Amino acid sequence: MVRAFFEDERVLAFFTDRHGGVSKGKCESLNVSSNVGDNIRNIVQNRQIISDKENFLVENIVYMKQIHSDNVQIIQNSFINEIKNCDGIITQKRKIPLMTMAADCAPVLLYDSKRSVIAALHSGRVGTYKNIVQKCINKMQDEFNSKADDIMVEVGPSIGACCYEIGEDLALNYDKRYLQMKKDKYFLDLKLMLKDELLECGIKENNLNVSQICTCCNEDYFSYRRDGITGRFCGIIMLK
Repeated sequence: MVRAFFEDERVLAFFTDRHGGVSKGKCESLNVSSNVGDNIRNIVQNRQIISDKENFLVENIVYMKQIHSDNVQIIQNSFINEIKNCDGIITQKRKIPLMTMAADCAPVLLYDSKRSVIAALHSGRVGTYKNIVQKCINKMQDEFNSKADDIMVEVGPSIGACCYEIGEDLALNYDKRYLQMKKDKYFLDLKLMLKDELLECGIKENNLNVSQICTCCNEDYFSYRRDGITGRFCGIIMLK
């Protein structure tokens, strides 16, 4: 597991990789998603492995039925574990682990240490294009009086421009600074898009870390682009 850079004893924040679990086949090892054809018993056991290691209650995890949207919801309790039709969740409540799942899309964790607010986002190509990160920060500001200067953000492992080939029809929708050309093919730099959006939202550069791990290159992580049917790793954040 990779720790977020926050280094604050009041918050738990980390990203898993694909190792140390019980799933087999195309979802081999530490898969946490029930939407990729894995046995539900494996998923339950994998989530328990993570919660035991990190010392939180597995039954309190709140996660999303991710749909590549810009929908961000506020969580007041853990009575409902799966939030439907959603790609961002925010809470100010303690002991509620927020989980985002990924296999090339960017898992994003946000923490406002001044007002004790956390968020977890799933930001792929569509979510990033729809500015889900900006909408999450706006909601943190509107609902909890967060200030951009106080928000720390960790963008976890995700597909890099080295591997993220897109068609010309899609490339026309993006600023040229986020596109790389290789042998007449277009490659999208999702990491740079997210970094620029966060900085434009007022996040301080020293409060921001964007993982340089490419999930497609690095076989320690699940990758939809590389493997097709595959598992999901996760980012989790919780106020202690």
